[in-house]
Amino acid sequence: MTLDLLDIDSLLTEEELAIRAVVADVMRKTVRPHIAGWYESGEVPARELALEFGKVGLLGMKLQGYGCAGASSVAYGLACLELEAADSGIRSLVSVQGSLAMEAIAHYGSEEQRRRWLPGMATGELIGCFGLTEPDHGSDPASMSTRAVRDGDGWRLSGVKMWITNAPVADVAVIWARTDDGVRGFAVPMETSGVSAREVTGKLSLRASRTGEIVLDDVRLPADAQLPGATGLRAPLSCLTEARAGIAWGALGAARDCLQSTLDYATAREQFGRPIAGFQLTQAKLADMVLEWQKGLLLALHVARAADRGAMTPTMVSMAKLNSTREAIAIARQCRTIMGANGISGEYPVMRHANNLESVLTYEGTAEIHQLVIGQALTGLSAFA
Repeated sequence: MTLDLLDIDSLLTEEELAIRAVVADVMRKTVRPHIAGWYESGEVPARELALEFGKVGLLGMKLQGYGCAGASSVAYGLACLELEAADSGIRSLVSVQGSLAMEAIAHYGSEEQRRRWLPGMATGELIGCFGLTEPDHGSDPASMSTRAVRDGDGWRLSGVKMWITNAPVADVAVIWARTDDGVRGFAVPMETSGVSAREVTGKLSLRASRTGEIVLDDVRLPADAQLPGATGLRAPLSCLTEARAGIAWGALGAARDCLQSTLDYATAREQFGRPIAGFQLTQAKLADMVLEWQKGLLLALHVARAADRGAMTPTMVSMAKLNSTREAIAIARQCRTIMGANGISGEYPVMRHANNLESVLTYEGTAEIHQLVIGQALTGLSAFA
């Protein structure tokens, strides 16, 4: 039984469909057999997975050169959808590596920095993270406390970054810090003296993702660690825009996995002498969820097509990210009701997706922040403090 009642697949090219199929196959072989156990244990073999993903061009896949695939925004979105259909934490590994860390180095780094880091990151031999969020500064990065001061011909960095995906396994961190000349970015090797990463444990969401705190204790960096093209907050925010576009697709992947699992369950589960999929209330729930899922796909596809012709705006991305994450978590919760008590079992993916989507709803821009971005575009007035 297909969920694509609008035949959205007909809007995709043969190449796009082939890329989606490749990623789905990689997930089927490398992630799906193990993801329930990884989630339960809170452990995931991130380095091994990065190498597997690098083999099929998933890391930095939109970038040109340096071993990257140079794929379209639509192809990247479809990849994110399949990654997150397996698990949000798996998609986070890929999107932080490519859309944040590699994107920052590719667009704002020097040629020397690009040659040093990007080829290894494209193959998965090197892992990157993106240090913007701080313990006391999430939605307001302009107030960040991390400082970089001149020290002879180099720099000294001090501060703390928090909730940083990939930090515990990263080889390089793109760190954003305040300087006397505004916010600047730095490519910081994690082996540098004064840099330490502590893994965040006890998470009830994104358990199959390596998350950490990065402490920068008077870290001495050479002048060439600075990303020369990154001046002001516009640089990290542009990277976040790219990542959010992928998240808009990814959340819909989690929703699809919930829907497919629930449809399969409802057609097999019998109560009162017949499958529960035959009851009116169950069909009403399924119909509403598939409608929202398909609408979300059309929106994500429209924004990605706009990106491929150079017409995507941050407001478009805010609309897509807000819609996809909000509807995906609603779908996951509704699917759980259809599955009853079985919906909370790790044997099925629904509760795992629902828990993960609690994080996806608020990271890289909370729902409220995206509402305000859209509100400002509508009114011309900023509601930010």
